[in-house]
Amino acid sequence: MTMKIGWIGCGIHATQMLLPQLVRHDVELVALCDIDGARLRDAGRQFGVINLVSDVADLLKTPGLDAVGMAVGPDQHLAFGKMALERGLPVFMEKPPSGSAAGARELLAASEKAKKPLLLGFMKRYSIGNRMAANIVKSGRFGDVLGLTGYYMTAPGYFVGNVDYTGFFLHHCVHYMDLVSFLVSPVRSISARKVEKTPGRVLFHVGFEFECGAIGNVAMGTIQSRGTPVERIELMGDHQRIEVEDVIDIKWHRNPPFKIDDLGATLNDDCDTLTWKPNFTAAANEDPKGYHSLLADVVPALAGASTPAPTIAEGVIAMERLETLRRELAL
Repeated sequence: MTMKIGWIGCGIHATQMLLPQLVRHDVELVALCDIDGARLRDAGRQFGVINLVSDVADLLKTPGLDAVGMAVGPDQHLAFGKMALERGLPVFMEKPPSGSAAGARELLAASEKAKKPLLLGFMKRYSIGNRMAANIVKSGRFGDVLGLTGYYMTAPGYFVGNVDYTGFFLHHCVHYMDLVSFLVSPVRSISARKVEKTPGRVLFHVGFEFECGAIGNVAMGTIQSRGTPVERIELMGDHQRIEVEDVIDIKWHRNPPFKIDDLGATLNDDCDTLTWKPNFTAAANEDPKGYHSLLADVVPALAGASTPAPTIAEGVIAMERLETLRRELAL
């Protein structure tokens, strides 16, 4: 049955990333809400929605509404998420669920009280390279993950005129507070060190100890151009290694023999390195970033099905880790 969804927030991220992928599923956008009239009208035209409102309370009164989605600011996620849940509506929202772990816990309590799901946009789990890496680990063919290393960068221009790292933590770093456990196991402890060249240009290394016994380190910062590769994950095992570059290029190194002196050497399916990257000359409906795959789990979960879609309970964990990280860095 087609799900009728009301959507809050018609900015660039919503109209270029989320909504185009959402409407590929069995949903109908029945109402849109934004305080910017021009942006609201443009989104209505783009997605063929007639019911356009500037007040969230009006959107929540839409007849026949099955669920609410939103991509707004952290404080609005908290306020509007609670409003929707209080009306008995399931919710999907972009991360972060709030500006604080306390706010995320409020949303968890509201979700539990309403007995309705609140699902989050942790799409890094669904980015194709990360998802393939997780599937390899879960297959049992990789063995135990012993270590995780990586980096995740953005440019200092993000902070022009406002050297406040809050947005970087809430909109960027929070992804990895969730992703590391998706790839390895729950986190036992977090430590961090930083170097800040000038205000707005910071680099920090985050150390993780995992409950499974693995260790990890992820470098994050604002000192790299977005025009260069800015994201990498490496999982280390016993004579195995998975490397994911910018979420789309994956290599799985196994335990190949030396081949130089073997005149009969060839490539062995069982032990040589496997590689994959998407074919960008293929049809444009491919979504390597993972929004379409994320929403393929979110939509049935909004209807009550059990899926792996990220929940507010997992959002609480990510936000608590994020606050631990900020305390370690004093940022």
